[in-house]
Amino acid sequence: MATMITTQSAEFASALVDGGKLVGLDVGTKTIGIAICDAGWHFAGPSETIRRTKFMADLTSLRRIIEHEHAIGLVVGLPLSMDGSDSPRTQSVRAFARNLAPLELPILLWDERWSTQAVERAMIEADVSRAKRAEKVDALAAAHILQGAIDALANLGSGS
Repeated sequence: MATMITTQSAEFASALVDGGKLVGLDVGTKTIGIAICDAGWHFAGPSETIRRTKFMADLTSLRRIIEHEHAIGLVVGLPLSMDGSDSPRTQSVRAFARNLAPLELPILLWDERWSTQAVERAMIEADVSRAKRAEKVDALAAAHILQGAIDALANLGSGS
């Protein structure tokens, strides 16, 4: 079966079984921030950041997390340009998502234009040191991306 990759929340939701954890990914050139949400899709929290190496090693790390969490879908942050168009990074993330096909999970590409800035600003306001921010920003950005997606999914279910 081909892996479904979409930017549409409703299409993604229809590919999922009811309830179950989702994994959020903030895919960078050097790291992948990872977040997990609860099975009821109420809240997303940062999990970990993995340092990227070769793709197969990255895939193995992601598979371990997905299996451990019994995840049913992936939400991958899509770094669009500020005007909403694709950028070279967007194309790279789309290719990364296509390469996740062996995981056999539905994938939602989620607009992440403001995620890292929002997380950085919140950590600065909380007086988190620069070193601690660098260590945590990717997983927190993944949580921000995943929270936006599960909020949209919850709104689908409530008819709003």
